[in-house]
Amino acid sequence: MAFAVSKRNAMAFAVTLLLVSIPMSSSTLQQDFLQCLVENSDISFPITAAFYSPDQNATLFKEELESTAQNLRYLTPSNPKPVFIFEPMYETHVQAAVVCAKKLQLHMRVRSGGHDYEGLSFVSENETPFVIVDLSKLRQIDVDVDSNSAWAHAGATVGEVYYRIQEKSQTHGFPAGLCSSLGIGGHLVGGAYGSMMRKFGLGADNVLDARIIDANGKILDRAAMGEDVFWALRGGGGGSFGVILAWKIKLVPVPATVTVFTVTKTLEQDGTKVLFKWQQVADKLDEDLFIRVIIQTASKTTKPGNRTISTSYQGQFLGDSNRLMQVMQKSFPELGLTKKDCMETSWIKSVMYIAGFPSSAAPEALLDGKSLFKSYFKAKSDFVEEPIPVEGLEGLWKKLLEEDSPLTIWNPYGGVMSRIAESEIPFPHRKGTLFKIQWLSSWSDGKASDERHMKWMREMYSYMEKYVSKNPRRAYVNYRDLDLGVNEEESDAREWGTKYFKGNFERLVKIKGEFDPENFFRHEQSIPTKIG
Repeated sequence: MAFAVSKRNAMAFAVTLLLVSIPMSSSTLQQDFLQCLVENSDISFPITAAFYSPDQNATLFKEELESTAQNLRYLTPSNPKPVFIFEPMYETHVQAAVVCAKKLQLHMRVRSGGHDYEGLSFVSENETPFVIVDLSKLRQIDVDVDSNSAWAHAGATVGEVYYRIQEKSQTHGFPAGLCSSLGIGGHLVGGAYGSMMRKFGLGADNVLDARIIDANGKILDRAAMGEDVFWALRGGGGGSFGVILAWKIKLVPVPATVTVFTVTKTLEQDGTKVLFKWQQVADKLDEDLFIRVIIQTASKTTKPGNRTISTSYQGQFLGDSNRLMQVMQKSFPELGLTKKDCMETSWIKSVMYIAGFPSSAAPEALLDGKSLFKSYFKAKSDFVEEPIPVEGLEGLWKKLLEEDSPLTIWNPYGGVMSRIAESEIPFPHRKGTLFKIQWLSSWSDGKASDERHMKWMREMYSYMEKYVSKNPRRAYVNYRDLDLGVNEEESDAREWGTKYFKGNFERLVKIKGEFDPENFFRHEQSIPTKIG
C-alpha cells in the first residue's frame, strides 16, 4: 500500500538513525541540537552531511576544522575545539541554528572564510562549550549588470564574486580585497580595502543592502533592520550584530585595459630613498593608480648568506600603459618604471596578478577558493599620517633583519578615501592617512617558537610607535590583534575599540545594546553592549 511521509517525520527518522550512530561518550549537546533543528526547520537533505564531530569521525572533523583556517597558531592540540561543526545548506538552517544555540545556551562562532587573524571564527578561548556554524555551503552569487549590482552569499569567496562579475561583463568590477580566498561575509563587515579603493572607496562603502539573522533567528534586510544596524554592519567588525547571510553590492566601472607591474628595489639599489619618496606621493597619485609596497628580507645576490631588505612596488592602473607611463614620469620617476615592466591585461587578470596567481592561470582558478597562505603567524597593523624619516626606515631595516621571515605591506590611501567622512560607516581611517601598514611574522616550526616570534613582533611594534598614528594608535579591525585588548569583566573595551573605530566606537556600542541586548553574538573583541 502506498503511503506519504512528511518531510519532518522523515527528517526525525534520519536524526534518530544519526543519534544511534553517535557514541555514548559524545556529549548530549549534539543530540539536543539535532532534535532542536528538526523542530525548527525543514531540513530535506541527509543531515549526516551537515555535521562534523570528533566522536563520529575524528579525521573528517579535523579536516573540516582546518579547511579554511590560515593561522596555524590556533589549530594546535591545546586550542579549544568545537563540540561540532554545522554546515547549513539553506538560510532557514542558519535561523534554526541560532534559535537552537540560544535555547541550549551553546556559544556559537560563525565562519564564512576562516581568515580571521586571531582565529575568532573557529576558536573560542574563553567560552566553552562552543559550536561552529560554517557558511561555506551558502555561496550563491547573482549578478545583475543592468542595475550595476549583485547579491553575494556569505560563504562565497572574494575570488568567486570577482569571477561571477566578469562572467557577465568585462567592464564591471568590485573594489574589495586583494586576497581571493577571503569569505565575502566576514570581509565586508570589517571594511574591505583593495586595489581600487583610491578610486571607489572600500568594499563596505559600496554595499547597498544586506540580509542578516538576528539573535531571535529572524531574517532582516536593510529596511527591516534599520539604518543604524545597517551602518554598523559595514565596517563594525564581524561577530557582533548577527549572522551575515548575504550582501547586495554595487558594481563599479572598470576599463577594458588594466595595467599591472612590479618593480623591486633592494637597499643596494637606493631602496630606502625610493621608499621615502613613495611615502610623499603615494596618496597624491592619479586615483586610477594604486601602488602598494611589499617589504621583506632577501639574500644578497653578490654575497650569498648575507641578507638585505627588498621593497617590491606592485601597481594596478585602471588604464593602458601609455597613460600610466605619463603619470609615473610626472609624479614618481624615482621608481624607474619602464614600459617593459608593464603588463596590459583585463581587470579580472589584474586581480589575479595582485593575488599572486601565475600569469598562465585561467580566471576559473578563482573558483577554487583555496588560500595561498597557511602558516603560524602573528600580525599587527598601523596607519601613518606623516612620512617616516630615513633614520626611522633604517632602524626598521635593522629590526626586520633580526627576524626569520618578516613581511610588511604598505597600502596607499588618498583619492576617494580622503573625501569620505570618518563617520560615514564605522571604518574611520580616512582623511589625513597616507598609508596603512600590515606587519606580519610567519614561521613553520610550530608552537615551540611562538614566544620568540611574538616577542620580536611586539618589540618591532614598540619601535614604530613614534612614527605612526597617535591618540589613539589606530589599527584595522580585519587584521585582528588581541594584544590591543579583549572583552573581560573589568576591562574597558575603549582600550581596543577606539583604535579600530575612533569616535565611531561609542555609536557601535549603543547600537549593539539596543539590537542584541543579551549579547548573544560575542567573542573576545566583539562590540560590547555597554562601556564604562
